[in-house]
Amino acid sequence: MLQSVDIENRLIATLQDFIADWGVEIDIDRDTTLVADLEFDSIDIIQLIVAIETEFGKRSPGFQELLIRDGRYVDDLGVGTIADFLATGTIPA
Repeated sequence: MLQSVDIENRLIATLQDFIADWGVEIDIDRDTTLVADLEFDSIDIIQLIVAIETEFGKRSPGFQELLIRDGRYVDDLGVGTIADFLATGTIPA
């Protein structure tokens, strides 16, 4: 079983590969957000989910629970929130 720090490091590496050609100059860490910091739009989030599923060898690990709350899409997601979700399968408080 992967440790949270391993998951976070792999997630950050996946994100760095994902945005490599975007010209976004930012050091990605636990506090980095997809929309505000990395300038993701909705299609980028969907493509990232596919990349995460490929990287972690999981298919549909419940991302809808992470992306939709109270019947609407969340405005933004942090790297730490995603990493914690991948590590535990639950949405951090």
